[in-house]
Amino acid sequence: MSHDIETSVFDMLNRISDYEWELPIGFKPGMNVPGKIFVSESLLRFLDKETLEQVANVATLPGIQKYSMAMPDAHLGYGFSIGGVAAFDKEKGVISPGGVGFDINCGVRLIRSNLMEQDVRLKLSELLDDLFEAIPTGVGSKSRLRVSDAELDDIFRYGVQWAVNNGYGVKADIEHCESKGQMPGADPSKVSARARKRGRPQIGTLGSGNHFLEVQYIDRIYDEEAASAMGLKEGQVTFMIHCGSRGAGHQICTDHLQVLDRASKKYGISLPDRQLACAPAQSPEAQDYFKAMVCAANYAWVNRHVIMHWAREVFEHHFADEFGDLGLDLVYDVAHNIAKLEEHNIDGKKVEVYVHRKGATRAFPAGHPDLPEDYLSIGQPVLIPGSMGTPSYVLCSNKGSMDISFGSACHGAGRVMSRKHAKKELRGEDIKEELGSRGIQVRATQPTLIAEEAPEVYKPSSEVVDVVHNVGIARKVARLLPMGVIKG
Repeated sequence: MSHDIETSVFDMLNRISDYEWELPIGFKPGMNVPGKIFVSESLLRFLDKETLEQVANVATLPGIQKYSMAMPDAHLGYGFSIGGVAAFDKEKGVISPGGVGFDINCGVRLIRSNLMEQDVRLKLSELLDDLFEAIPTGVGSKSRLRVSDAELDDIFRYGVQWAVNNGYGVKADIEHCESKGQMPGADPSKVSARARKRGRPQIGTLGSGNHFLEVQYIDRIYDEEAASAMGLKEGQVTFMIHCGSRGAGHQICTDHLQVLDRASKKYGISLPDRQLACAPAQSPEAQDYFKAMVCAANYAWVNRHVIMHWAREVFEHHFADEFGDLGLDLVYDVAHNIAKLEEHNIDGKKVEVYVHRKGATRAFPAGHPDLPEDYLSIGQPVLIPGSMGTPSYVLCSNKGSMDISFGSACHGAGRVMSRKHAKKELRGEDIKEELGSRGIQVRATQPTLIAEEAPEVYKPSSEVVDVVHNVGIARKVARLLPMGVIKG
């Protein structure tokens, strides 16, 4: 191991393989299961004691199954580490908002095109200007789409189906969204008036932080069969959208955390960290949160769908006359920051568990009934974006993913520098100029946002993806390089 790694922390890790490490039950009192860390030796330099303590803390929660897991992008979060995965027994376990996060169903979607890199380079600046104009970005940004209270209820209940019924996207898009863009069990009555007020004007907005719309091109194909099934080829232009449930999701999490903080005490659950506030999975408090979380998840799918629709319109404005059908098809949309009731094989038995994926994404193998028909033979597409200016990756889930990680993969590269530190150390203008010299154009509401999301504040995306590939969760299919980035 590198001499930079805290010996006091990493001496406690047992090496299982080159890409799996175990945090033993003895690491912290009260752990019910070990921790499992998916990381290469080179990426160990980015892990800190606080993140491992969060992995151990989650392992103390009632009803947790097999492991408390951390993906290779793991870093400190609220309660759970970002990049954390944990499954809790449906009857004996708990549901915890800290295992989902404030930006419920923050997720990523990839749209392919029939355009090639050279087609777009000539018009890239004008294209980005118009995308930046069409899609509201930044803190508190408001949409040009206005919905009534009744429409907001339908968005909470029906997700992407509402969007398509109202002219945003097409029916084929629905099949290529995780859960078809609609989780069952939503109950809008569990969403507060304040959450509704925050969510009503933000449908179709990118927001801020690490959210982005990125125009990319494919520079390398690793798996021809899987790439062909997804309609991907070298030189092809794609665009990727990363955002979530905005103010609605944040407020839903905030509201229910207060309730579950009290519920933890009511049900006598001993917590090593109050940020792990939770309740027994079948309790009224946990179920009320889950029903509201589903509303936020469905809202987030609509948000990404409307952004995609407006982005398609911009592409068509610039290229349809010249190239005709642009083939702007949705490859797939994956959620992270979500909890789902799923069936998994545990110790030879099929068990229903609430899988919490916090800054982690689903990775279901070939043949799984939740996959669209055209991906049944290859496995679920897994989308792992890089940081601004670094490669993003498309992967395909492997058969062993369910046993390895409850069918879960990482959701990105993972921060190594706080936003506050980045703004102090880096200048957005310098980052923009440096990226421009590499042929990558950036649009942002203010330079500090570029500094916060500079490539050097994240782990190397290629190293993170290599862990997912080499441990056997998902295999690499394609590498995407950025051409232009729109930041919140």
